[in-house]
Amino acid sequence: MDSPKVADTKPVILELEPGNYYWCSCGASQQQPFCDGSHKVTSFTPVKFEISEAQKVALCQCKYTQNPPFCDGSHSKLPNS
Repeated sequence: MDSPKVADTKPVILELEPGNYYWCSCGASQQQPFCDGSHKVTSFTPVKFEISEAQKVALCQCKYTQNPPFCDGSHSKLPNS
């Protein structure tokens, strides 16, 4: 399996409105942290998630979270972080 590209070594904090979102799991999207279709040349697929009420979220950008799309601190365990 391919390894994801680390888009950043810290999460992005966003205030999201209710709706469906697609989180980039490959790290290649130019619209981080959201999918722009760049995964089509990889083995990755975007992660769909739903926000039911407006809230602040911390979305993973290192792509190694065990709780996608949310940051779980995995970026602190990456080499050179």
